Amino acid sequence: MTTQANQRMRQLLAQRQPGHSLPQAFYGDADVFAFDLAAIYARSWLVAGFEVELPGPGTMLALTIGRWPVLITRDRNGDLHAFHNSCRHRGAQLCEDGRHAGSRLTCPYHRWTYDLAGKLAGAARMPDDFDRSQHSLKSIHVETMAGVIYICLAEDAPDFGPFRAAFAPLLAPHDLMNAKVAFESVLVEKANWKLVMENGRECYHCPAGHPELAKSFPVAASGHFDYGEDAARVAAFDARMAAAGLGVGPVEGDWWQAARFPLNPGTVSLSMDGRHACARLMCESGGGDIGSLRWALEPHSFCHATADQVFMFSALPVGPQETHVVAKWLVHKDAVEGVDYTIEGLTELFARTNLQDQALAENNQRGVNSLGYAPGPYSPEAEALVIRFVDWYCATAAAYLDAQAAVTGRGLAHVA
Repeated sequence: MTTQANQRMRQLLAQRQPGHSLPQAFYGDADVFAFDLAAIYARSWLVAGFEVELPGPGTMLALTIGRWPVLITRDRNGDLHAFHNSCRHRGAQLCEDGRHAGSRLTCPYHRWTYDLAGKLAGAARMPDDFDRSQHSLKSIHVETMAGVIYICLAEDAPDFGPFRAAFAPLLAPHDLMNAKVAFESVLVEKANWKLVMENGRECYHCPAGHPELAKSFPVAASGHFDYGEDAARVAAFDARMAAAGLGVGPVEGDWWQAARFPLNPGTVSLSMDGRHACARLMCESGGGDIGSLRWALEPHSFCHATADQVFMFSALPVGPQETHVVAKWLVHKDAVEGVDYTIEGLTELFARTNLQDQALAENNQRGVNSLGYAPGPYSPEAEALVIRFVDWYCATAAAYLDAQAAVTGRGLAHVA
């Protein structure tokens, strides 16, 4: 980003009214989008997938964050690594997005070859003094926790420790190391990623927008699932979870939050009928009636873990007004499709919800593009997590600008 572009971002941030949606440029301007990639997505911990997607040595998972291809591998010793998916010769992408298997990585352009720990193993027709050790793949930060894989592209990643310490005990009983991805989808939404995430951080729209979800999901709750006058039911749920050895939270940090909450009375899962969508449970504590454990990371994701399944939502920016929503559904690895679950029964609720949200976000984008758009006030009660998200975004953007200014200042001082 140029100094001029950073100055413009400061001016835009200064226009932001607390408790309101953002100025128009934040939701569609190409320069703001480029800034978001550099300041937000390149510097945050992101949910990349699940360990069971790389089940053994020689397995790989490739994905794209913004314009940046990323590759995760499991080497011959079973260790995970994450790299920029770019050959050290002339930069060609090594693997297409998706899952792969093999003992080596071979560039499709000039056939440079790497082992799964990222070391350059072969480079034909290079001079005798060529040092292969200086051309390993460039690593990126990778962490695993209770079966989930997180990556960060920044040189200095945010501290992962507090998140691990607070959240791992809540997620561990869901046994994600013994799960499998039963289904996944990618939905192209013609909306800025922030509009997609603001929609995903509130249920103000849910009673009318998601009638199917409202059968099992407490759409009237706010914040960390505050049920107001229904506090007695929550207290009973918390006591029952404690007796079952399950934590409830809430726990949160600057860029993450998690809580286990009760579903609507008479429902035990996030499915069309509120019943278990998979008969083979992932967590058998509490008789399979354990509400939902929701965890969310800024800037891009939320997940729900019920007794029978895990659902992942990830918003990946593609353009100023285009976002790819990646969804994955996990069940126990021994669950048999057609016996314990069906794909339709497992996925229908959130597949419908995602399509409804697509329509809402795209409609929101069209309205925001209007000449008459002006930032409007959020509901502190119904949109508490949207306010949290936008406050985090603005604070993170400002911190990035300050860091860039400090670097530029040191550079100018050195030149002087």
